[in-house]
Amino acid sequence: MKTKAIYATSAYASRLTASLFALLALSLLFFASFVQSSQAIEIQEIRSPKGITAWLVEDYTVPIIALNFAFAGGSTQDPEEKLGVTSLLGTMLDEGAGDLDSQAFQGRLEDLTMTLSFNSGRDFFYGSFKSLQSNKDHTFEMLRLALNEPRFDEVPLERMKAQTIAGIRRGLKRPDALAGMTLSKTLFPDHPYGRPSKGTEETVSKLTADDLKAQRAKIFAKDSLKIGVVGAISADELGVLLDKVFAGLPETGDLTQIANVEPVTDKSVHVEFESPQTSIQFALPAYKRKDPKFMPSFVMNNILGGGTFSSWLYNEVREKRGLAYSVGSYLVPYQHTALLMGGTGTRADKAQEAINIIEQQLVRMAQTGPTEKELADAKSYLTGSYALNFDSSGSIAQQLAGIQAQGLGIDYINKRNEMIEGVTMEGVREVARDLFDGVEPTIVTVGQPLN
Repeated sequence: MKTKAIYATSAYASRLTASLFALLALSLLFFASFVQSSQAIEIQEIRSPKGITAWLVEDYTVPIIALNFAFAGGSTQDPEEKLGVTSLLGTMLDEGAGDLDSQAFQGRLEDLTMTLSFNSGRDFFYGSFKSLQSNKDHTFEMLRLALNEPRFDEVPLERMKAQTIAGIRRGLKRPDALAGMTLSKTLFPDHPYGRPSKGTEETVSKLTADDLKAQRAKIFAKDSLKIGVVGAISADELGVLLDKVFAGLPETGDLTQIANVEPVTDKSVHVEFESPQTSIQFALPAYKRKDPKFMPSFVMNNILGGGTFSSWLYNEVREKRGLAYSVGSYLVPYQHTALLMGGTGTRADKAQEAINIIEQQLVRMAQTGPTEKELADAKSYLTGSYALNFDSSGSIAQQLAGIQAQGLGIDYINKRNEMIEGVTMEGVREVARDLFDGVEPTIVTVGQPLN
């Protein structure tokens, strides 16, 4: 998230902090109530009078409303000569709308004790909103203004462009960020996934208000809209407010067709960089989110390097050899491809050793697979930790919108753990062989020359 630098006094910022803290406290009260309940989440699919569809978890435990939404079309929709336009659009929607300039808009958000944010990924544009129930008519109006009547005034636009360019420059000075950009370009040399999602200094510097208006018109449309809502609001009340915010958008967008793509494998790229630490990142093809093999691969990756202290990569790279502070792997299911990615950072003279160990663990997973205990422990961890994805009303709303965007079905939350429990040893070994047997990862290193 960007940091707003428009407050006239420290007292103004203090009041905003207090308001946001109050919303956070109420969200945590919601979570406490949720985890104490023995009932599964009850999701209603509602349809507004004007045809806007949303998923709603109705709960009056605390007087807050959280809403998350997604439009199809993220940075892959950036024209080649306007890279970063979708990301910049996300930073500008709360920089003034309707009759409110940037400072007045931000002041109104603070007065209403609401939060409002926007961001873009590769395939989707996202928004989130949180409000006190008592202010809902006014806060939904603020959301309506941001989406339907953004101003894109020159002064805040130049300020946000400058902040974006500063971030791009900082990224070029960080080995891990440089490695990520290089890896994307190497995996997808002729595809939008290979381009920098925030753009380049050259492309961002040339973006105009007209460019933002055109991108907004291209992406914001009802046919791809997914909405999740949690909190103290009835279906009838919500339907009226959804129409207020979203009914005026175009029926369909004007999205560029994006081709499916297979990532390039078996490439090794080194970028020389003056740093005591070498950043290592790797990637291989994986399964898309709706593929039946995704869930076995999800369990398998938890054993391989999925973030727990018992993973193979953690044990072999850190615990046994002390080569790195952190190491891991994760799944990235895009709309038009899928990856298993991972990485670590270590001393330059130890980088090749770390790479060799990582590759050995991929081969080991393909050839032998995990033990029964490792499989049981991974399933227990993944099912037990799932509730952490619902630690606030905002987190639940985000899950609802994300599940819709991924096309997983309204019953996914309640059946997800059963799917984990149903993963078998043979299923894990099958996906390990598919992913790693005879497939060499693409590896990027950034740092001093490798030994």
